Formats: sequence, C-alpha cells, structure tokens
Amino acid sequence: MWLINSSIGRKVVMSVTGLALILFLTFHCAMNIVALFSGEAYNMICELLGANWYAVAATIGLAALAVFHIVFAFLLTIQNRRARGNSRYAVTNKPEKVEWASQNMLVLGIIILFGLLLHLFNFWYNMMFAELTGMATQFSPADGFSYIKETFSCPLYVVLYVIWIAAIWFHLSHGFWSAIQTLGWNGKTWFCRWKLIGLIYVTLLMLGFLVVVLAFAFGCAPSLCCA
Repeated sequence: MWLINSSIGRKVVMSVTGLALILFLTFHCAMNIVALFSGEAYNMICELLGANWYAVAATIGLAALAVFHIVFAFLLTIQNRRARGNSRYAVTNKPEKVEWASQNMLVLGIIILFGLLLHLFNFWYNMMFAELTGMATQFSPADGFSYIKETFSCPLYVVLYVIWIAAIWFHLSHGFWSAIQTLGWNGKTWFCRWKLIGLIYVTLLMLGFLVVVLAFAFGCAPSLCCA
C-alpha cells in the first residue's frame, strides 16, 4: 500500500495523524481550563464523557491515531538514519529556530511517550478504565477535579508534567509546519506564515496546559464545593 510502503506515504500518515492529535490537544486544553474556574463544571464534563459509548469510541480512535503516529515516526527515523546518518525528517529549508527540535524528534518523542503513559496512569486508568471495570478508586471516576488536585499536589509529578509539556512544545513547534509542508499546503509566501501561525498556536496551547498544572501546584485553583 502506498501510504505504508513509500516514504512520502508514511510522511502523509504522520502529518494527518499529527494534525488530528493537535485538534484533540486543543479540546483537552479547553476542557482543562474549565477546571481553573469551576470544579463542578469540570466534573460535569467528565461525567458527560465518562465511559459512554461515544467516549469509548473516541478513546479507541485516539489510541489508533497515537499508535500510527508513533509507529510511523520510528519507521521514518530508521529509514532516515539508514539513508542520511543522524538526520531525522527529510524536510528542506529547515528554519534555524526549530533546527534543534527537528534533529531531536526521536528523543522528544520518547519523552512524550513516557509522559503519555504517566498521564494515562494518573487519569484514564483511574477514571474511564475504573468505570468500565468497576475497579475501586480513591475518588469517583467522574471526579476528575479531585484527581487533578491530587496529582499536582505532588512536586515530582509537577516537574515531570512541566518537562512533558516542554517536550510537546518542541515537538509540535517543528511538527506543525512540517505537516503542513508535507501535505502541500504551503508555498513561497505561506511557508513563513505557517511557521509563525504554528509557533503562536502551539505556544498558546502548551501555555494553557502549563497554567493548569502550575495553578493546582501552587494552590491557585478553585475548591470543589460539596452539597
């Protein structure tokens, strides 16, 4: 199959799955920001999603996107190393600002993968998985707000999440415009524009996640009112 067997096809898969995951991160960030204003509102969203069929279907879809993105990233890395030593992505006209990121995408990807596993353990395992299996947990599976407070009351988790967010920023700062270029949505005029748009968008997105982590870490988040 062309998308799997050819280098260009693999890059297309990487680009499409990467952009789809950015859209999910946007939704996830917007959801997290709600927790900065109201624990009750955040838990309402958690309960709405929960282990409903559409949430489970979306989770399976996201897992598939992530697996495809990770697997094809390793395939491209191996292919590029065989062809050009330590080069990572076959993208021309690399801007200097993202040169380090483009040359270290594999390292960043590994950090992001371990961060993802930690995040799944802290939240998905205790929420959706617990609800699906009936597993006993510290808080209700729909009480995502309490899980956020519990997680970021631990300084070690705060440091790990900050490192994770920084790695995602570096990864996306290169990945965004690289995906646009691979899909052919750029030209001489739009190349620099897409780089700037991507940098601004990714920076704001990651700042959203970072603000949530630090707000809960330093006790600036609202309290959950109990009836």
